[in-house]
Amino acid sequence: MVKTLDSHPPSSGQDALKAVPSWHCFSEEEVLARLETASVGLTTAEVEDRRAHYGENRLPGHQPLKLSTIFFHQFLNPLIYILLVAGGVSIAIGEHEDAVFIFIVIFLNAIIGTVQEWKAEQSVALLQGLLKTYAQVKRDHHTVQLDSTELVPGDWVLLESGHRVPADIRLLETNNLVVDESLLTGESLAVTKTFAPMEDAETPVSERTNIAFAGTTVVAGRAQGVVVATGTATEVGKIAHSVTTTGNTKTPLIIRMERFSTKIGYIVLAACALLALIAFYQGIPGQEVFMMAVALAVSAIPEGLPVAMTVVLSIATSRMSKRRVIVRKLMTVEGLGSCTYIASDKTGTLTLNKQTVKALVLANGKSYKVTGEGYAGDGTVTTSDGTPPSSDEQIQLEHLAKAVVLCNEGSLHRDEEDTWEHQGDPIDIALLALGYKLSQVPQQVKKRVDLVGEIPFESERMFAAVFYREDGALHVAVKGAMEAVLPHCAAMESATGEMDRDAVEAKVLELSSQGYRVILVADGQLEESAAQACLKSQTLPSLTFLGLVALIDPMRPEVKEAVHTCKRAGIKVAMVTGDHPATSLAIAKQLGIAESWENLITGAELSELGEPDHPQVLEKIKNTAVFSRVTPLQKLHIVEGLRRLGHFVAVTGDGVNDAPALKSANIGVAMGSGTDVAKDTASMIITDDNFASIVAGVEEGRFAYDNIRKVIYLLISTGAAEVILFILALLAGLPLPLLAVQLLWLNLVTNGLQHVGLAFEKGEADAIRRKPRDPDEDIFDRQMIQQTLMAGMTMGVIAFVAWYVLMQLGWSEFAARNWVLLLMVLLENVHVFNCRSEAHSAFSVPLKNNTLLLYAVLGAQGIHLLAMHVPVLQNILHLEPVSLTDWLYAALCASMILVASEIFKRIKARTKEA
Repeated sequence: MVKTLDSHPPSSGQDALKAVPSWHCFSEEEVLARLETASVGLTTAEVEDRRAHYGENRLPGHQPLKLSTIFFHQFLNPLIYILLVAGGVSIAIGEHEDAVFIFIVIFLNAIIGTVQEWKAEQSVALLQGLLKTYAQVKRDHHTVQLDSTELVPGDWVLLESGHRVPADIRLLETNNLVVDESLLTGESLAVTKTFAPMEDAETPVSERTNIAFAGTTVVAGRAQGVVVATGTATEVGKIAHSVTTTGNTKTPLIIRMERFSTKIGYIVLAACALLALIAFYQGIPGQEVFMMAVALAVSAIPEGLPVAMTVVLSIATSRMSKRRVIVRKLMTVEGLGSCTYIASDKTGTLTLNKQTVKALVLANGKSYKVTGEGYAGDGTVTTSDGTPPSSDEQIQLEHLAKAVVLCNEGSLHRDEEDTWEHQGDPIDIALLALGYKLSQVPQQVKKRVDLVGEIPFESERMFAAVFYREDGALHVAVKGAMEAVLPHCAAMESATGEMDRDAVEAKVLELSSQGYRVILVADGQLEESAAQACLKSQTLPSLTFLGLVALIDPMRPEVKEAVHTCKRAGIKVAMVTGDHPATSLAIAKQLGIAESWENLITGAELSELGEPDHPQVLEKIKNTAVFSRVTPLQKLHIVEGLRRLGHFVAVTGDGVNDAPALKSANIGVAMGSGTDVAKDTASMIITDDNFASIVAGVEEGRFAYDNIRKVIYLLISTGAAEVILFILALLAGLPLPLLAVQLLWLNLVTNGLQHVGLAFEKGEADAIRRKPRDPDEDIFDRQMIQQTLMAGMTMGVIAFVAWYVLMQLGWSEFAARNWVLLLMVLLENVHVFNCRSEAHSAFSVPLKNNTLLLYAVLGAQGIHLLAMHVPVLQNILHLEPVSLTDWLYAALCASMILVASEIFKRIKARTKEA
């Protein structure tokens, strides 16, 4: 336990931390002493003890809505107010049974709506729980990656660009650390951090440059420090209520659906008012007219549409999570169906990101093979013909291996069970594995030198360097891209020592064209003043070229088929990478993304064409499939250019510098292994970093959009059928075909169940093969209008003809209404199967794709048949049992909507083919 806090009981652990506000004033020794920790990290036992004292490192967030709150929200609806008035009127005129039924309908609707919203809430909450933040922490003398909620005061944390700061951390080592603190301070400019103690205990939070605050993000640089506050004891925790931004917000689609429902509502209300006037002038009693108008409005207005949309989207996000796609914003589900262009990273997305060093080339031009697979130090280095290197060659190989081990931020070691444990960037880990194979054990090598400073790798620089002192001399070890390092190489470690840049460039091109990722390694010796100048300016001194390291990153086996699927779906795929052009093109050719050099452009060539919005640049972007050696800023310009060209763009990224491109894209896709900044900016996260998962997300997005249309089609067409039935009956001078309570029952027993079942449709197999839809396309488009009118008119006319014939045959109004209500229930039971596909026959969509819908239909019909035999419901709904023959006649009439829909789909298909 922490000595200064021992007197506090476990429940007051966070309060104890708040009582020590001057961490920025303490020296490193004081901080470590107060927190009883060290640079090797805490032990497991210490962590467990402190977690019991301080609790989890978690901020208070928005709690999911309570079930009771959701239930009462169901009553905040104008249609419910109308029904309540209708119930009151029924009581006033002595129709107590009608009033009771109206209140039962209100209650049951509330229960159904509550269940739907509650499930949607729980689904979204579950998905949010998958979006974890991780931290690099030293525990038990090793660097490990942990869920940030596991941090405790005293933990030694490592920060680097792209990380979200997981707790309040007193910085003890910094290397060009720049942090964006706008979340906490409101300042838009990032802050350069230091580690020296400050004198004034009252220094404002915004000026405490030696503390990295929880919730802020590292823009650049590296740092190490000790956690001094977690959870509610952090600065952001003290104002957590104002920075918790994960509240429930409506997506654009839900807002559009609400507006759409309102417009339809006005149309239905106008129609009901017109019907009421006609009925009133025909001599129908006013109270009956009023009840009819209210019931028809409630039944025909799709007030449940926004909730149904939320259900569809929550189902889609749940299904996506099973396919390793986490959707951070529901609006992404809607947008995926419009995706026309995927701009993908190469490493880790199109490839496995399991880097392995397979070849080495020394400065003398001689090549060597490296055996061993994966992130392990097992393997050997031999000449190209399989013989061991000579003693002189071995010395040079070890010199190269030593450089890449020192210029390295990863970790690789054997654990107690003799298995290899690794942490860090895949390339760094692969280079450490090379060190083991050449007897340059990382822990031993680093113990022999004194670290002076380092220039960490950033994508803009394309190199990393470490300055160290050994045997009284100051050295620098460098690794990076040829373009960044070779210009600084003045000599070669070879017999002549003379620099031959052309030979190096030729060898890099040769290896790259074979699909290798090539890293150039160099070192140098320099004076103290020169080293400090390089560290300050983040530039390189004069170097000696040591050799090339060639790594292979195998392609993901499923990506080639995924790229082909995208092409069939009308989605263009491009590679946007910082890799060498030859390497990029080699991989792109294998995947079917590009065919020749004409399909590739480099960042340098792109810059030479002019400003990003220049027509020549846009034309080049339009016809390019591989963008290599591009900077993060150029990636942003490429995305913006694609959007100007009319594309709906999905772009992948994992680094902090990818954030602008991710934000600019229509759909930002972050990798699960990427930085916190990338994940925060993106609208969806691919947990397995796999391009094929992006395609799976696009497919699920199309399924979801289709299901939204299916639900709309069902709700609007059935409502239209009810209105048309009443219009035709009144125009024909017939009595009202259904009573108010029967209309309410029809709405409750069919739409209350069936539209939810329809939301669970698995999707049509050809959805991914269709062309992307126009993002500006209205859901209620020409196709929807045509099929809604067809279905509404067909069902309405069938029911009207039945009502007319029964009246002509002398049936009583009671018996005729009983049979027509059964017919309407059956019509809606049958029609829901038409809604399963807008293009394909209902008979071609397997029932096994959505057994829940089948149960919903059987349940709706079963409940209605039960009501026809239960005395209480018979009296309230004015029902009576029918014979099997009458039921079969009704079912036969209802099947006509299936016939009409099949004919409509066939005509539409032929028209489309023509």
